[in-house]
Amino acid sequence: MIRFLLRIAVFLGSSAIGLLAASWLVSGVTLRPLGFITAVVIFTVAQGILSPFFLKMASRYASAFLGGIGLVSTFAALFLASLFSSGISIRGIGSWVAATVVVWLVTAIATLILPALVLKKKAATS
Repeated sequence: MIRFLLRIAVFLGSSAIGLLAASWLVSGVTLRPLGFITAVVIFTVAQGILSPFFLKMASRYASAFLGGIGLVSTFAALFLASLFSSGISIRGIGSWVAATVVVWLVTAIATLILPALVLKKKAATS
């Protein structure tokens, strides 16, 4: 149960870091403080649901696209977060492409680094 909660915390944290990075690095991305938490939750849930779905569909019908599944699911999750939340808005095709790449890259790195930080902190307190 603790492991499951830690995984959720890591995914939420990496999503928050990714969306913040996109808003800082991509001029067409705007985050609003009041809707930010909602946008992070929607993005994280959408990413968690869509990634396995897109992976299964690509492996079954288009295995050449397996490498791009992370980008496709990130774009779809960004679209849903911007559609169902007032916390994020993305304007312009270039901003959509750049935001997708930035969020995908930053969340991938954060998902690798955050567990190590949590484990290091837990080991230090033990």
